[in-house]
Amino acid sequence: MTILHLRRARTSLVLDARGPGLPRVAHWGGDIGDLDDDALRQLVAATVPPVVPSSFDEPPALSLLPEASAGWSGRPGLAGHRDGRDWSTAFRLDGLDVDEPADAPALLTVRASDPAAGLALTIEITLDPHGLLTIRHRLRNDGDGAYELRELTPVLPVPAVATELLDLTGRWCRERSPQRHPWQHGAWVREGRHGRTGHDATLLLVAGTAGFGFGSGEVWAVHTAWSGDHVTVAERRPTGESTLGGGELLAPGEIRLAPGEAYDTPLLYAVWSDEGLDGLSHVLHSHLRARPGHPRSPRPVTLNVWEAVYFDHDLDRLRALADRAAQIGVERFVLDDGWFRGRRDDTAGLGDWYVDEGVWPDGLQPLIDHVTGQGLQFGLWVEPEMVNPDSDLFRAHADWLLTVPGRLPPAWRNQQVLDLGRPEAYDHVLERLDALLTEHPAISYLKWDHNRDLTEAGHDGRPGVHGQTLAVYRLLDELRRRHPGVEIESCSSGGARVDLAILARTDRVWASDCNDALERLSIQRWTGLLLPPELVGTHVGPQRSHTTHRVHDLGFRAATALFGHHGIEWDIASISADEQTELTAWVALHKRLRPLLHAGRVVRVDHPDPAVWAHGVIDQDRTRAVYAVARLTTSVAETPGAVRLPGLDPALRYRVRPVAGVPAPATIERSAPPWLASGVTLSGAALARVGVQLPALHPEQSLLLEVDEVG
Repeated sequence: MTILHLRRARTSLVLDARGPGLPRVAHWGGDIGDLDDDALRQLVAATVPPVVPSSFDEPPALSLLPEASAGWSGRPGLAGHRDGRDWSTAFRLDGLDVDEPADAPALLTVRASDPAAGLALTIEITLDPHGLLTIRHRLRNDGDGAYELRELTPVLPVPAVATELLDLTGRWCRERSPQRHPWQHGAWVREGRHGRTGHDATLLLVAGTAGFGFGSGEVWAVHTAWSGDHVTVAERRPTGESTLGGGELLAPGEIRLAPGEAYDTPLLYAVWSDEGLDGLSHVLHSHLRARPGHPRSPRPVTLNVWEAVYFDHDLDRLRALADRAAQIGVERFVLDDGWFRGRRDDTAGLGDWYVDEGVWPDGLQPLIDHVTGQGLQFGLWVEPEMVNPDSDLFRAHADWLLTVPGRLPPAWRNQQVLDLGRPEAYDHVLERLDALLTEHPAISYLKWDHNRDLTEAGHDGRPGVHGQTLAVYRLLDELRRRHPGVEIESCSSGGARVDLAILARTDRVWASDCNDALERLSIQRWTGLLLPPELVGTHVGPQRSHTTHRVHDLGFRAATALFGHHGIEWDIASISADEQTELTAWVALHKRLRPLLHAGRVVRVDHPDPAVWAHGVIDQDRTRAVYAVARLTTSVAETPGAVRLPGLDPALRYRVRPVAGVPAPATIERSAPPWLASGVTLSGAALARVGVQLPALHPEQSLLLEVDEVG
């Protein structure tokens, strides 16, 4: 056929499609310029590995779908069989379609088949204007009998210079914990078997050059966009190949393709940067912000009342919270768990999505009217995929559960999972949510929760996670079609369903149930590896954290919550007058900075002292920025050294000063460097290479710096 060269932004993808088999990726990474056909042939020739003794007579071909028939001895790209037959494939290229419109994603479609195995394969590759690559495989059964699919995983090669791996793990209230190690021979496999994305999911699996950081090093990364069981893998072979890939993790018998049926993999997102982790984030954030459905209106400051009232719903008390919220500058009021029938604690009521007449004798409308009368939007908590055994729905339809025949999965928060793959269960949930939003058109926001793993999740005797995941997508899509003005948050025991497939259907994620500001610094930093700030809920919690019982002053809590979709998770009706005044100032500051925070480029500072973290957001034209410097703990050194402020235009001059309008950390009065009182004016180059000395902050304090271009 031909050699294809796709180029967008600073990224190139070169595919050798001249052979009879599937195309081989000759290069994925930095832009290699505008090459003519002869130059491309020479480039491809230069990337063919040598024939070595005691090996194949021809070099094995690592294609877009690795096959044993081409000499690949690593993890298979495709695993399946037809009653024990057709377990190995030898796809042959049938055709290529290339569409490269200006200022739009380049699209490559690869069509291949294996008549002997009775299978047809379509591969779709896009390279968007920001340099983000996506790959999806579609496998169709063209044979006579059923074909059981066990795995179909897109992969991409990574060059040998990538010698380190970084991924994320975690648990409830400790999501997005980084782990890093050398990339050695073998497979580093991250499997998620939770039936949801999982608290321990790695948002990105990153391979990079030795010592790569936030602002330096060459890095390659992949993200599996799927909200059910999934796998993300890095593999390095002794034969010299290194690959990154990811796809759906299928249970035995979960996908059986009848003749003519097809299976589509989740999208695999792949991104390259020679500017470290921040470069990866810039490409991903730019891609997400360019989506047609990306939130365009200013993200409203949100009060969620969970940690204020829990299940104790009282109209007068909630009205008082709404009044105080309006005074502080809140723009959205969210009524959390406890409003529906039988829901006085977390042991009962899930599934009965009717307003509890005993608690709300006049319904929700009096509260909604009061909230909206204060100029606030009204939101509501739901958990539509779950059911309590102590509920009318369970008593009437115990057969609607996602189970294996004859037994229930282990209880988790006193709840089980509704099988939304059953049409009657799906229709019931859709009808209830649709009715709720139709009866209360002022509800403009749903906090959509999902509080347990899908354990032993069966549908009609077979594995059901795949069908459940697709049913949830259909439910969200249909609900949004019927109520296009309603925004939806993906909350799943905090941050257990954060991925780009669920975010194609929702407007933000709840990063964690932990509002402890110290924990949140790390959770938000690493969630931001994938997501821009406006898609991540970041709230000011109470002085003593609900989950860790750690105590923080308001300034540290508010500075941490500033960098995201800002909100409050606190009983603000009981706070002091001084606290109200300060909180009002922080909300006003967020609103002033919101256009920058929710559209600018995120940077994270590589500082040598692990006790000091710094990060910031820079306007796209690099004329202004805001940075936060946080002291996590004490340091061995008396002062941690100057903190560099990267990302600014090296040629411009900037004034740097503490953010005005909110109280400064108390230690500044005793340890302020001379420049801090009136600010300092330096070039972007000086700020990035020299930086500024900062006060010796106490542990768990933050200082905000505002940076503006000066003429």
